[in-house]
Parts: sequence; structure tokens; C-alpha cells
Amino acid sequence: MATKTPGSSVQETRKAIVENLWMHNRGWEELAEEDPIVPVSGKGARIIDAEGRSWLDVNGGYMSVHAGYGQDEIADAAAEQMRKLHYFPQGTAAEPTAQLAAKLAEMTPGDLNRSFFASGGSEANETSVKIARAFYRRAGHSGRYKVISRQDSYHGALGLTMWLGGSSQGSTRADYEPAYPGMVYAPQPYPYRCEMGGETPEECAELCANQIQKLLEFHGPDTVAAIIAEPVSVPAPVAVPGDEYWPRLREICNQYGVILIADEVITGFGRTGKMFAVEHWDVVPDIMSVAKGIVSSYLPIGASIAREDIANAFAGGPDTRFFQHVLTFSGHPVAAAAALKNIEIIERENMVDNARDVGAYFLEQLTELKSKHAIIGNVTGLGLLLGIDLVKDRESKERFKPSDGVAVSLTRAFEDRGLILRPGASSITLGPPLIIENGDVDEIVTGIDEALALLSTEMEL
Repeated sequence: MATKTPGSSVQETRKAIVENLWMHNRGWEELAEEDPIVPVSGKGARIIDAEGRSWLDVNGGYMSVHAGYGQDEIADAAAEQMRKLHYFPQGTAAEPTAQLAAKLAEMTPGDLNRSFFASGGSEANETSVKIARAFYRRAGHSGRYKVISRQDSYHGALGLTMWLGGSSQGSTRADYEPAYPGMVYAPQPYPYRCEMGGETPEECAELCANQIQKLLEFHGPDTVAAIIAEPVSVPAPVAVPGDEYWPRLREICNQYGVILIADEVITGFGRTGKMFAVEHWDVVPDIMSVAKGIVSSYLPIGASIAREDIANAFAGGPDTRFFQHVLTFSGHPVAAAAALKNIEIIERENMVDNARDVGAYFLEQLTELKSKHAIIGNVTGLGLLLGIDLVKDRESKERFKPSDGVAVSLTRAFEDRGLILRPGASSITLGPPLIIENGDVDEIVTGIDEALALLSTEMEL
């Protein structure tokens, strides 16, 4: 049991963080050596901490606060629904949940029209894979259970999803072995570090797609249920594939009868300058996973959205059993009401166009930094999803190791400049709220410029 000691609210909160809270991706021993930021309010792309300092949140939470902080309309929509009906009796469906499903059917590409709601992205992807496997089992193909994902991808942290994708810079899954059965890994179409040796985005796209076809043929198409991929992968960092990749992926799935799952958890709802990133290539997946931007993280909600011909296998009539999958918070009416209002704001305020236009300016400004800093190997991005690949040497493209301390040094430098931006060991990924303007971009780029200059001096690069 925690014991309170006299002191200010921020001191008590920090004490509770160090002594009682189990945070994402951070240990309490390292937190005890610093003063963790304690945000208490926010507006737009900025938050105010418990000591009154203003910060620019460069990644908008977990690349998820699309509409920005402090959207009173979303809070009011949630509060109104909570007062009317905060949850639903078993076997019923609340009004906002049905309305959100209809809205998603209207706005998603092609004939994606039936949503199974979840609490977030990991659950949405887990649901999508379960739908794919169950679909083939019901069709009499119980041997189709394997799932092809790509290296340097991330699809969640649950029992199944954590084994999708993975990092080429060291496994984060050793504690949880043995691996989930049926996982097959394909190369990531990241042109700058093309595993297949492609020297252009077009060549890398074609070679990586062809490798998926070879994996299908090697394992046997009758053993593979699905291919899951983010339209733009973040861990790579921010692997924008050549334009040939996604149409070719759709073609391969059609040829071999494999379900194509698009993980739009990060890229959906305007992040890349289109409402959904697959629209850049006019591709309609069989199943789409969404979360994060659907509600700008005001409440937990995600969804797995299936095409009609997939969903009909679970219609629940005399010839089909309903989907054997239950989540207590699936379709929560308060989260659904918040999501509906969030989508309304994104559309009304033209945030998708803003992500496209400001994102293009952002990419241009970051690209200019490359001529100033030899540590920058590559800059890439689409809309307001951008990445900087940091290297020890541009010719060899050698990455930094965690022990080199790049992440720690850069994080400190960013915080000194009022930026909440946590880089990786050898990369910086950026996904700010979709409401940012060019002036915010200038502030971020100036901070990155100064931080990289300091790092280069410290490391004598």
C-alpha cells in the first residue's frame, strides 16, 4: 500500500509513479532518476504539466491524438451518452454503436461494411486474424492457419499479435517464447534498407511483393489464411513503399485466395493525407483494423471491419454460427459516441487535407536537415507520419546500438526545448496531431536541428 507524504500534488504524483505505476516501455528505476513529466491539461498539440510548463507533443500521445487535445465537443458527447446510457444489457446494441458501424461502412473503401468493435489496436488486429482463420475453417479449409506479416512491423502486444511482425534490431519477445504457431515473416518494403537488394522504391516494392508470393508457394497457399501489413510501417522507421507494392499485394491475395488484412491502426483517419492510407493506392483490403485516430484517444475503442463476403460467414442464421469472440468493452456506447463526434470534427475541420499539406511542408523541412547532419541517413514520410533514419556512417548505413545512448541524449535535448518526442536507438518517428500548422513544424524542426547538432558534438561525429 502506498503511503502519502506531505508535499505538493506533483511530488505526490511522481512518488506514486515511481512506487506504484507500471508504465509502458519504461522502468521505475530509470524514472526514479528523473522527474517524469506529469501532464494535467492540453489544448491542440500542446499539454501543460503539473508545474505549469507548456510542451509540444510531437507524437500526439501514441500517434493517436488526431483531433488534438481539449476538444470539448468530444468530451460533451461522451458525457451526454454516459448520462443517458453508460453501457448496454447483454444481447442488445446501443444507438451510438450502431451509428458508428454505419458511419464506418460509409467512409471506408469499397465494400468494407461490417465492424466488430474492440478496445484498441492490439485487440482489433487479434480480431482480424481470428476472423480470417475462422472464415477458412468454416469454408472447410482448416489447414489454412498461417499468417504472413513483415519484419520491422508492429501489430500489437497480445498473445497472437505480438508474434506478428517484429524488429530486425533485436527481439522484444524473448520473455514470451515459445512463438505463436503459424507465423511467417516477409521482408519490409523500406526502400532505404531494402532487404531484397532493391535500389529504387519501385524495385524494392516489386522484389518484396514477389518474396511474399514465394513464401506462399513454399509454405503452400492452402496453409495460409492471411497476410497482414500496415500501409506505411512505423518501426522501419516509416517505410513508405513504392507505388507498385500494395496493388501487387492485392493481386497476389486474389490469385491464391488469401485474406488481405490492412492494419490502419496508426495510418487511418487522415494520418497520411488520405482518410485511410490504402486509398493512396486504390486498394480495398478484405479486412481493415482501426483504432487510435477513430476517437483521437479520448476513450479506448478500435474495430475490425470486414468485407461483406467475409462477414457473411458469421451471419448467425440457420446455416452459419455467429462469430465466437466476446470482449466486454466491445461496442461500448460512450466510446462510440466519442468516436462519432471525433470523426465529425476531423471531416468538418478538413484535417485530412491539413495532414497532406502540412505533412508535405514538414517532409521538405526535415529533408533540408539532411545536408546539415551527416547522422541523418534517410528522411521519409507520407502526410503527418514521418521518419528519420539515424546512422553512424551514411555509406554503410550502420545503425546505432541502444548502448550508444542516442535515444537518451536526444530525449534530454528535446525536453530542454519543450518537445515531447522519444526517439528510438537509431531513429526518430513523428506523428503529431493533425491540427498542427507550419509554425509548429518550424518549432519541431528547429528543435531536432539543435538536438542533432548537440548529439554530433557529444559523440564526435
